[in-house]
Amino acid sequence: MTFLDEDIYEAVKYHLPKVKEYVLSHGGDIKLLCVKDGTVYIELTGTCHGCSMSLMTTKMVVQKRLRELIHPELHVVNVDGTPENKLPEECYERGKEKSQKDGLGTKLKKILSS
Repeated sequence: MTFLDEDIYEAVKYHLPKVKEYVLSHGGDIKLLCVKDGTVYIELTGTCHGCSMSLMTTKMVVQKRLRELIHPELHVVNVDGTPENKLPEECYERGKEKSQKDGLGTKLKKILSS
């Protein structure tokens, strides 16, 4: 995918109200956590958190709709506490690089895009 994580994050943030209608109708919600290498990390909350159908909801509702609205190769991961669905150490979130580093990644991207 040729988009920057920042661009994907902003697109998901913009389209999330349309995507979360189904989840809201079931007493849940979707929290956008971050984006890393074209993968969107979310957290299903409310009644959807820990639900046995949360994987299906993530893939067949959230990912499917975001692919229609943003890009067909977009991947969505529900960070649910399992080892295979954990938040990466570094990822883009709300205008900053979430990292244990000093934000060098964001600064470098700004310099390279100038």
